[in-house]
Amino acid sequence: MTPEALLGGFANASIDAARGFRAALEVMARPGRIEDLPGAQPPQPLSVAAGGLILTLCDATTPVHLAGAHDCPALRDWITFHTGAPLVGAEAAQFAIGTWAALNPVHRFAIGQPDYPDRSATLIIEMPDLSTKGPRLTGPGIKGTARLSLPETAAFAANQALFPLGFDCFLTAGTEVAGLPRSTRVEDI
Repeated sequence: MTPEALLGGFANASIDAARGFRAALEVMARPGRIEDLPGAQPPQPLSVAAGGLILTLCDATTPVHLAGAHDCPALRDWITFHTGAPLVGAEAAQFAIGTWAALNPVHRFAIGQPDYPDRSATLIIEMPDLSTKGPRLTGPGIKGTARLSLPETAAFAANQALFPLGFDCFLTAGTEVAGLPRSTRVEDI
């Protein structure tokens, strides 16, 4: 383990984790909304917001998959030290982190079971930026419509068609985070 793995956690763990949890709840409850999630200083290539989600939502019982460039020694050590989360293959992951290209094909992640739809994966998709432009979003938590920059539309539309099964997503860029639950309808206009 490198000395850098010991750094970059929350400065005030209880307050920062509470803020992180609140941001995670807000963006999942209101798809299309973008929140600021500062506090973590993870190693590259993990964004600040994705690091905050990991520190807030993962622990020793949360299997995490790192995809593509995110599967590097510095990040493995950082997650292991700060959360104790086991690092696993895609099929066993409760959380999967990476760019959209690295996470594909997304059908390899758990979508739950009819009697246990909560046994699905949550994807943390690292984006170059986030904006309220892009495909139209409708569904629970959205008054009328919303928009969110997404890496593609078809995979998210197919995921919503599986509801109540499917994966949930956080999209992160820098200190910003947005949520896209499986119940959200996504369509190009």
